Amino acid sequence: MFEGFTPETFDFLWGIRMNNNRPWFLEHKQQYIDTLYEPMKALGKELFAPFMDRPGNILKVSRIYRDARLHHPDPYKESLWVSIRRDAEWWAENPCMYFDIRPEGVSYGFSLWRPRVATMEDFRRYISSHSDEFLSLIAKTEADTGLPVTAELYKRPKPTDDPRLAPYFAWKTNIGCERFEEPSEALFGRELGQRALELFTRLIPLYEFFTRFQV
Repeated sequence: MFEGFTPETFDFLWGIRMNNNRPWFLEHKQQYIDTLYEPMKALGKELFAPFMDRPGNILKVSRIYRDARLHHPDPYKESLWVSIRRDAEWWAENPCMYFDIRPEGVSYGFSLWRPRVATMEDFRRYISSHSDEFLSLIAKTEADTGLPVTAELYKRPKPTDDPRLAPYFAWKTNIGCERFEEPSEALFGRELGQRALELFTRLIPLYEFFTRFQV
């Protein structure tokens, strides 16, 4: 059961940022396990509950160790995350629900980070012929969550004959509906998991809409 993070969680995250080396990590490995990795696994299980009966979804919990094949100068990550998504070769090209913790705080919600060009072409074709469905989805998502659905935009937006769709034809990458919370007492209890679960549940329609364009 997820009981929340602790001040020691953020002590570790700041520590690994300032001391990204094997000796420091080994000295603080138990702190990593007890205050970061195990709580994150427990949180992931709770966030996955609404998705268990929806076929095709998987839960992923990251580890602190960097992939040596990336040749990154630092051996450890400065953040940890869980994601709920469909199984795919590269997660960033496909929609996911995520929870991420780093020294600056936590962020969680829906993300489609780096969709393929072909994916966005399919998306534009679909909303052109189902404009009312899509616009209702966006309006309901923003009303239910109190958060905007945002994206990085093309410098030259794609053309559309429907002015209502013009803002969405400009979407390029980093589509998301996400909440950010800075480190505070609000992160040190079960209520954080409850807030995240509530947001995840309200974002299911948006997540499932974008899974139709899964590559």
